[in-house]
Amino acid sequence: MESQAPALADRVRDLVRQRRIDPRTDAESVRRAAMDAVAEHESRSLTGVVRSLDEPELVVGQIVADVSGFGPLQVYLDDESVEEIWINEPSRVFIARDGRHELTSLILNAEQVRELVERMLSSSGRRLDISQPFVDAMLPGGHRLHVVLDGISRGFSAVNIRKFVARAHSLTDLVTLGTLDQQGAAFLDASVRAGLNIVVSGGTQAGKTTLLNCLAASIPGSQRIVSVEEVFELQCGHPDWVAMQSRQAGLEGTGAIDLRILVKEALRMRPSRIIVGEVRAAECLDLLLALNAGLPGMASIHANSARQALIKMCTLPLLAGDNIGSRFVVPTVASSVDLVVHTGLDADGSRAVREIVAVTGRVENDLIESDAVFLRRDGRLERGHGMPLRREAFDQAGIDLDATLGAGRWAP
Repeated sequence: MESQAPALADRVRDLVRQRRIDPRTDAESVRRAAMDAVAEHESRSLTGVVRSLDEPELVVGQIVADVSGFGPLQVYLDDESVEEIWINEPSRVFIARDGRHELTSLILNAEQVRELVERMLSSSGRRLDISQPFVDAMLPGGHRLHVVLDGISRGFSAVNIRKFVARAHSLTDLVTLGTLDQQGAAFLDASVRAGLNIVVSGGTQAGKTTLLNCLAASIPGSQRIVSVEEVFELQCGHPDWVAMQSRQAGLEGTGAIDLRILVKEALRMRPSRIIVGEVRAAECLDLLLALNAGLPGMASIHANSARQALIKMCTLPLLAGDNIGSRFVVPTVASSVDLVVHTGLDADGSRAVREIVAVTGRVENDLIESDAVFLRRDGRLERGHGMPLRREAFDQAGIDLDATLGAGRWAP
């Protein structure tokens, strides 16, 4: 930034206060104030009192980022190709682009990082202090912020901003991107419309949230969706959709709202479908109880494969209490989950659905049987031996399952 810019930024802050502009919500008014300040500066430069700016438009953008946005990070937040930003220490700021990590040339100082975190949290209603050294929050642009306070992380606060880059809004968009093929997308669309219970599994940054959004887009508009998440990330755009997120405890240590509470409350809101953004702990039990009661739903879960996702869903409910045992949980998972869609991140940064697995409903030696409906081979999804258990759900929805799946099957 040019040497005159700090003084110009102070002038813009004065204009923001005089005009009673909220810089967090009205960036356009901040930009007009910045343009007025720059125009005023350029007028003064004609008298020789100050030096003319070399790139006035660039200075306006930098001032707006500093006053209304998130300073030096704003350029990466505005770049649609950047998927994630993280700060390991002030002099080491990384981004992810197309699934690959890059070390940026940006060098901050500890005070700048502290100020950026405070600004990011100011509109979230969440706090970060010694008693609460971790925080998850949503930024105004819909991005997810995670911060670990210095003392827990070594040397400096660790900051991570996961952007929601909406390249796909429907299963058709995923076909265009190469994440799915046409037959797999048609089957998933039919499965959602038929009301099957679907779990999306995968690793970090494998595209689980995007896939969950695209699946939700296939839910008929006449149905009511209630979603629960730790931090708002789902953006399904359904006409009848209520989204809820968890809440931290207050300064007194009370008032926390976790996902277990939200799942129970969602059931009181007359949902046609329930979506849990990500199942991590005991809320898995409440989700299973809802699905087992006949309420269609979806969820995502961290796992290395579809089979591992089922095993994890049998394990997480045990965290709910000593009175919950595997003799109850395993058959409940087997009867409640219909499909597991596993997505992965390839070495080249591309994301692809690797398998779509149907749960057969049978349990053998405490292991849930499943069979692949589609399995990725040689870069494409091929038809497997699997078949959804609840065929009658497709019939009731007026869907010809055999025509949707086609006759082709791969040989083992």
